[in-house]
Amino acid sequence: MPDTTWVAAVAGLRARREAGVLVTVAAVRGHAPRKAGAKLVVGPSATWGSIGGGNIEAVAIDRARELIGGHDAEPELMEFKLNDKVTNRHGVQCCGGAVTVLLEPLPVVPAVAVFGVGHVGLELARVLARHPLDLHLVDTRPDMLTDERLGVLADAVARIQVHHTPLLPETVLEELAPGTHVLIMTHDHAEDAALADAALRTAGLGSIGLIGSAAKWTRFRHRLATEGGHDEAAIDRIKTPIGLAGITGKEPAVIAVSVAADLLLTFEQDRR
Repeated sequence: MPDTTWVAAVAGLRARREAGVLVTVAAVRGHAPRKAGAKLVVGPSATWGSIGGGNIEAVAIDRARELIGGHDAEPELMEFKLNDKVTNRHGVQCCGGAVTVLLEPLPVVPAVAVFGVGHVGLELARVLARHPLDLHLVDTRPDMLTDERLGVLADAVARIQVHHTPLLPETVLEELAPGTHVLIMTHDHAEDAALADAALRTAGLGSIGLIGSAAKWTRFRHRLATEGGHDEAAIDRIKTPIGLAGITGKEPAVIAVSVAADLLLTFEQDRR
């Protein structure tokens, strides 16, 4: 039976939102400590699995930690000759063979929280679910979050977490990972206003977007300043209208594509 320790390790890194590197023995020529396919997962402070120990593993871990600490890391191959004539960083391995190791970075994926899973919210979830990210869907209405309605997300690439919050959806903000991008598009302007206020009070969030018209934003901006006590710089963190400026269609699917495209640009900026 194949060793599945690495599968659980990768899932654990994803759940903790920690970067890592998957190290795989890609090819073996001659004698080597492990066969092709052996895997090791390297996290910021721990490792799981093994590619055979010794110099191969130690060097691979060193390089993996460099990739974890870098930006825009790409998969790469490392070659090892296992004989007593090779000067190795972490001791001699003289099995007599040669090993090729593949290092695949496992970055922390973006996180998005959509507050309000109505017509636009569901269309947006359908688009975002096709991307590797953590997607939170939040609504106070249970009928918006039924298994039948969310069945269109069954084949999602994203890791989806559904939050039914009948009374205070803003409490979900405290549960979100640092850097999570927030989109406020509920069915209730009072709910939107409470979420906008709470989002500005929640440290560590990424971008904050609010759906709505210019008239709605004028009212919200006044309330955030007078009742919420937020200064102009804080209020300017909220982007409204959301989406790409050049796309003006009002259909839910059009708005969803526009907002998703704008988010993808934000993800690119975050990576850089």
